[in-house]
Amino acid sequence: LSYAAQAIAIAPALAVAVRVSSQAMSGKVQALHLLCKHSGSRNPVSRRTGASTSAVTKESAHAELNTIMERLKGKSGQELVDAFAKEAQARSDCGSFQQGGNLGPFGPGEMQKPFEDATFALAPGEMSGIVDTDSGSHIILRIA
Repeated sequence: LSYAAQAIAIAPALAVAVRVSSQAMSGKVQALHLLCKHSGSRNPVSRRTGASTSAVTKESAHAELNTIMERLKGKSGQELVDAFAKEAQARSDCGSFQQGGNLGPFGPGEMQKPFEDATFALAPGEMSGIVDTDSGSHIILRIA
């Protein structure tokens, strides 16, 4: 291949590397999440269905998240990302359900503290256990 053809061939990979590197240098992370709102949520209304979640107990939200985590168990890499996104589209009460739970890049101070702490503690590709915030109960998959 000519030099120009080689440069064009590696450009997409380089763009990804630069984007990931710039996120890391800026202190930002990126995650998918699945939110189950419940009666203790600060706004107990699903953004996916528009229905109230005030009759949902925290315990039942946790039970549902545990069932979802069991389905995701044993998956890794892109298979986990794809399966997690599908679960978020089908069940998350956050408006990000439309993007498979993808919140985009975020840095310190941009999310509720328990969510932020849990996300920053994960390595890319690692999934959290249940994380409770004022919004409800989440599972988080850090992707960058």
